Formats: sequence, structure tokens, C-alpha cells
Amino acid sequence: MRTFLIWPALFIAAVFSTIQSFAVADSATPQAWSQVPAILARIVPPTFPNNDFVITNYGAVGDGVADCTKAFVGAIAACNEAGGGRVVVPVGKFLTGPIHLLSNVNLHVVKDATILFTTNTAAYLPVVFTRYESTEVMNYSPLIYAFEQQNVAITGEGTLNSQATNGVWHSWKSGSDSTKLVQMGNNDVPVQDRVFGAGHFLRPYFIQPTRCRNVLIEGVKILGSPMWVISPLYCTNVTVRGVTVEATGPNTDGCDPDSCTDVLIKDCNFSDGDDCIAIKSGRDRDGHRVNIPSRNLVIENSHFKAGHGGVSAGSETAGGIENVFAENCTFDSPDLDYAFRFKTNPARGGYVKNVFIRNCQVQTARFGIHMTLRYASAGAREGQYTPEMGNIDIRDCTFAKLTRQPIFIEGYDGKIQITSVTIANCTFQSAADQNTITNASDIHLLDNHWGVSTTP
Repeated sequence: MRTFLIWPALFIAAVFSTIQSFAVADSATPQAWSQVPAILARIVPPTFPNNDFVITNYGAVGDGVADCTKAFVGAIAACNEAGGGRVVVPVGKFLTGPIHLLSNVNLHVVKDATILFTTNTAAYLPVVFTRYESTEVMNYSPLIYAFEQQNVAITGEGTLNSQATNGVWHSWKSGSDSTKLVQMGNNDVPVQDRVFGAGHFLRPYFIQPTRCRNVLIEGVKILGSPMWVISPLYCTNVTVRGVTVEATGPNTDGCDPDSCTDVLIKDCNFSDGDDCIAIKSGRDRDGHRVNIPSRNLVIENSHFKAGHGGVSAGSETAGGIENVFAENCTFDSPDLDYAFRFKTNPARGGYVKNVFIRNCQVQTARFGIHMTLRYASAGAREGQYTPEMGNIDIRDCTFAKLTRQPIFIEGYDGKIQITSVTIANCTFQSAADQNTITNASDIHLLDNHWGVSTTP
């Protein structure tokens, strides 16, 4: 076990002898990035026939008051039956219940159009198959949902408004149903018997394509959410591009790919009440039962403001998370806790590995780089699974102002360690506290540049 408590300004003098015991920066990094073109070549957004189905032709009224649920259902069904196209939301405000997309349907929201989602919780019944915090469940429908479909999209310059702060959703955070669900998962209760919904308090997600192939979410502005905002589940070939997410409230993560393969998140703007991007792959025993990883994710040219973490992995890691590439992103908010955040524990297990980050600019945040195998409170982090975290490479990044620590790396104990981390050629201009590296091995801090600590 190696434990370092390092003042940034004194880094070279304090640990020079330790650096000498490490190998030089690994030569595998360029080879790792060489995988990205092949991943991007597989991520091809779906295309749609040149057919438009305008919801006002199916009875929708854009006054923000009339219930347009049946109009959305009718337009989507007609579009699907015709072989595909766009379901167009024209200028106006259209109130609706949940929207269920079908194959070959592009929900297109034009500029100055807004979809308002009802705050009547009963509208999101009957229950559907989903995950809640990465445990499988039958629960309220997400606001926009697709199940086992192909070629689905949400596009346009319009707005999707959850109206979550106007209803009861966020007050459900304090309920005990999430604990009950995790216990069901740990006890192998069949998913069809994990029925929540009415009389329970598990909040739905905003957008969740589930077991879908070829998904595109592009251009729209998304306001608020009862829970996670965009969370593809068990999907392959997903593009999230040019999207703006503004959400406050508990657990309002911006984009959480959950057990997905081949995902591109590009040119997006996030400001959230929880992690901006958090890659997931199942929770605890239920996640190990499903055992589907998230892999091959590329994050490019995105901007992160408020949130717990900017680019995060975990804490739900049971199925494993691997091959994550993030570059050319910016982070800037005093309300951003961690620019880069990787978190799990022995209750979750699984792994976080092969994570590569480069050329990012962090203007303001509390922590720069945060990794832990001891996530959550003491009781919640105990478990039977050995988590793995390693082969993480962060380089050529600038951290201008950190109000807490530049680097925090925390394994679980002397036997369960974070291993093989390289932080190279990064600039840490200003930070309030010292670095912490404990229960970790094979940590490479190479050619970094340290400003004067703001703490005397």
C-alpha cells in the first residue's frame, strides 16, 4: 500500500524518489486512442424516410392546456405503420403524458415548440420494464420511452420540459422504496414480481430507450426531470449530440448510458443536480445477474457546469465499464463537485477500466480527479464483490481553479486497490488542499505542472 498526502506546490520534492520506482508513461496510450475511429465508424445515427406526421393533424392543440397524449400516440402509430419518418411537433406548447416511440420514428420538435409533460403521476401507468438506479423493476413509464425498437430519434431545436419541479416527483426522494427494490434484487425476486408504480415512490426517468438499436437524440433542450434525464438502457449504437440539459433536484443526472455498447456523446451542454454524465452497468447482485457491461463510449467537445461530477463512471458498476474516451471538453462552475469522478465499492463490484481522457480544460470545480472504491456510507459500501479500477490515463488537461483537491485516489484497503493510473502533462494552477493517494499502486504522476497552493 502506498499513501501520499502531497501539497501540489511541493510535489516534486516530496515524491521524487517514489516516481523513480514507477515506469515511465506507458506507451500503450496512443494505441488505446487508435481504437476510437473504429468505434465511431460503428456509431451511425439512424436515417428516416422523408415522411412527416404533424401532431396537429391528429388532434393536438398547442395551447399548453389541452391533453395531446392521444395525438402523439396516433401520429407515432401512423408513422411506424407507414414505414417511418418524422413525427413533427410544430410551434406551440403541447401538454402530454408519456410518449412511447416505435421503430423508424423520429420525434422532431421544431424551434419554438415545447412538449410539456403532465405532472399527474397516474398518467405514467401502466408500469413498464425499466431500471431504477440500475436495478431492474416494473415502474412508472419514463416520460419518453422505447422498448425493443430500432431506428428511433428525438431531434430538433425545440424544448422538452418535464415540469418536474411543479409536481411531487422530487419529494419522493426520501421514500424507502429504493431500498426495498435493492433488497428484492439481492434476494433474486423475479423482475415480473418487482411491481412498483402506483402506491410507491420510484421516480421515472425522462428519456429511456430500452433494448434498442440505432438511437439518436440531437439538438433539443431538455428542462428538468423527475430522475435521470437521458438513460439509454441495454442499447447499441447511440448518439447524443448537440443536446442541452438543464436540471435541478435530486438524482437529475444528465446522461447515464446503462449497460450500453457504442455510445457517442458530443457537443452537449450539461448543468445538473447530480452527475452530468455517469456511465452505469447494474447495481449489486441484480447487476451481476444481468452482467451486461457498458463499453466503447466516446465523449467529445462537451461543456459541463453544475453537477456532482462532470465525466463520471459508477457507482453502479456491477456489469463492468470499459473503453471510455473523453477529449476536448470544458468544465466551469463553482457548483461542480468533481471534473472527473470514478466510484464504486464491494457492494457494487464489477470494474472500471480502460478510461482515457485528454485535452480537457477545467476552469472551476471543487475536485479535479476523484477515484474511490469506498463510495457511499460505511454500511452501504460493504459487500461480497471485489471491485476493480485501473488502467486510467488522464493527460494534457488544465485545471485552473480547484477549491478542494487536485487529485484524490482511494482504494478500499491494502488488498483491494486502485491500480495503474497515469496522470501526465497536466497543469494544476490553483488548489486549496493537498492531494490524497491511498490504498493504490502503480500510480504514475508524470510531467505535471503545479501552481502555488491557495492554502499557506
